[in-house]
Amino acid sequence: MSHVSDLIGTDIEAYLRSHEHKSLLRFITCGSVDDGKSTLIGRLLYESKMIFEDQLAALEADSRKVGTRGAEIDFALLVDGLAAEREQGITIDVAYRFFSTDTRKFIVADTPGHEQYTRNMVTGASTADLAVILIDARKGVLTQTRRHSYLVSLLGIRRIVLAINKMDLVDYAQDVFETIERDYRAFAAQIDLEDITAIPISAVRGDNVVEGGDNMPWYHGPALMEHLERVPVGDELEARPFRLPVQWVNRPNLDFRGFTGLIPSGTVRPGDMVRVLPSGRQSRVARAIVGGRDVAEAVAGQSVTLTLADEIDVSRGDVLASVDAPPAVADQFEATIVWMHERPMLQGRSYLMKIGTRTVTATVSPLKYKVNVNTLEHVAAKTLELNDIGICGLELSQPIVFEAYAESRDLGGFILIDRMTNNTVGAGLLHFALRRSQNVHWQALDVNKHARADLKNQKPCVLWFTGLSGAGKSTIANEVERRLHALGRHTYLLDGDNVRHGLNKDLGFTDADRVENIRRIGEVSRLMVDAGLIVLVSFISPFRAERRMARSLLAEGEFFEVFVDTPLEVAETRDPKGLYKKARRGELRNFTGVDSPYEPPEVPEVRVETTRISPEQAADIILEQLRAAGIFE
Repeated sequence: MSHVSDLIGTDIEAYLRSHEHKSLLRFITCGSVDDGKSTLIGRLLYESKMIFEDQLAALEADSRKVGTRGAEIDFALLVDGLAAEREQGITIDVAYRFFSTDTRKFIVADTPGHEQYTRNMVTGASTADLAVILIDARKGVLTQTRRHSYLVSLLGIRRIVLAINKMDLVDYAQDVFETIERDYRAFAAQIDLEDITAIPISAVRGDNVVEGGDNMPWYHGPALMEHLERVPVGDELEARPFRLPVQWVNRPNLDFRGFTGLIPSGTVRPGDMVRVLPSGRQSRVARAIVGGRDVAEAVAGQSVTLTLADEIDVSRGDVLASVDAPPAVADQFEATIVWMHERPMLQGRSYLMKIGTRTVTATVSPLKYKVNVNTLEHVAAKTLELNDIGICGLELSQPIVFEAYAESRDLGGFILIDRMTNNTVGAGLLHFALRRSQNVHWQALDVNKHARADLKNQKPCVLWFTGLSGAGKSTIANEVERRLHALGRHTYLLDGDNVRHGLNKDLGFTDADRVENIRRIGEVSRLMVDAGLIVLVSFISPFRAERRMARSLLAEGEFFEVFVDTPLEVAETRDPKGLYKKARRGELRNFTGVDSPYEPPEVPEVRVETTRISPEQAADIILEQLRAAGIFE
């Protein structure tokens, strides 16, 4: 089987034209540690003649220096690029490689086998059409084999190649191959994996990788490369309903307004009726432009600019869809989340959620359970740690256009982003919209926040006092409220200790409980602002993420963060409730400043240093800030 076209040497333009129209298969290799994934990919690159002479020379030199095959070529070094990988002989990061044959183009992701790098494996699998799951013929089906197979199933990959590797180390025994295949198929049936092609291979020797050989005459199926060239890919996307998440509103001049994006599914033609979601408005496609040229048809996989016959509002993040089969719109979901960060996911914490071309705020509530991927058992949990997989509810700040991940990766898959650091912390899959989101609607009321505030002759707002225990938050907040009351202002003070006697008495002091504590108070504060009140909130509120969440619930100019800045050693010296002493003796766990962190505000509206000024002086500063902001005259 030739994998280098003769046209390269005779007619390069003809070769490039044929190469342009080849289909593309994205696949991953995964499995347990040291099953030979990198060696297999290296062999595929080598056999398909995708290695230049200088690369081959470097490979031979590296094989002698850091290889694991003695004097032989170590094909794994073509893929394992990190120094740590070469030193340990393992894969840590996801390595992507491109190669092609006369029939098809390929992008392969070599994913790590270690459990602690599960997040990297999820990244590689998120765009794959097929998974090559390797099993060491000497070891059979292992825990990590089950883990990766579960993740493959979870991420919607339905075509599996079970590559039983290292057959040369078991004397190419047919019974070994058949036993492993039988064991794997029994497990795969539990996670709905049915399209499985089992191939016995030796990545090191090349048996059944690109071509068959004489060592396994009992095997009559295809070699791996032959199977990869024949697997159907992409055809079903064009048959699905049309979708176009708008990535860019293209307005180069006053006479042109187009909507640009990548078509994940379906086909669109000029004259087709489309629906704009979430608004629901309809229009007719006037032009379809691909690569700067008007086309009669644009299909899944192409980037296109569409113009519409009507001047309707369309923005980035909207979705143009088939009128006959539009996707749904909702703001509450059940979802699966794969956690990908060292800091745990906390129930009640809000994150940025990017789905398609839209970014919204998502709050995790509740976390129903996490999945033990080794046993598929459901385990009760309040947090997700690195590499955990959990099922949870999501509440969004605004409705989004979606489809279940099983139907559409593009409208059902999302990532979670930490609002403070902008790090990607999780990947998720939407299951369905929660029914309550469809049944609960905003009720229009005649008396609104502005009417209530006008009656009180003030602007409603929240004064959010934050600082360590013993900093003086409650003392200063009480003094500010006393003065506002004397001025005839309508206020309410929410104090951390007082609220824990009622509304939040069911919460402890773990990070998860602290997040929920502030989430509830943020919502209560919003209601009180809607009532037209000046609300004073005195809580340690140690995490920036939750203080930012509370701010996001209110309109611009309605949230004043007051940082009561007191050094830990000073607050501990005061210790009015004796809490620091208990914490130092180990009698009080998760105490802020001792064994639980405090994240000070970065840019508060007001900062008062209690080591330099009195509570009365602090109150003067805060009241002056309110007057300057027009909260009251």
